[in-house]
Amino acid sequence: MNDETFLNEPVEVVAVFRAGHQPCRPLKFRRLNGREIAVQELGLRHPVNQGRKTVHIFDVTDGGADYRLEFDSERLTWRLTMEADHYE
Repeated sequence: MNDETFLNEPVEVVAVFRAGHQPCRPLKFRRLNGREIAVQELGLRHPVNQGRKTVHIFDVTDGGADYRLEFDSERLTWRLTMEADHYE
């Protein structure tokens, strides 16, 4: 990711939860300005412990930009924490 903008924006996310290799996969999200972004590809996904809670980090792209979404498994909330230009 290049030309990164760090954010802390609550977002609404449509995600699939299932058993198996990828138990959670975000499909699309809506920003505060109403813009809806469809996830074309899921990059890295990894959990991070923040004190006693676990936050799941998802690096995703819509093909035009890269995004980092964070899912707080204690509060069941999503945040957009980074946006960057997409470079192949």
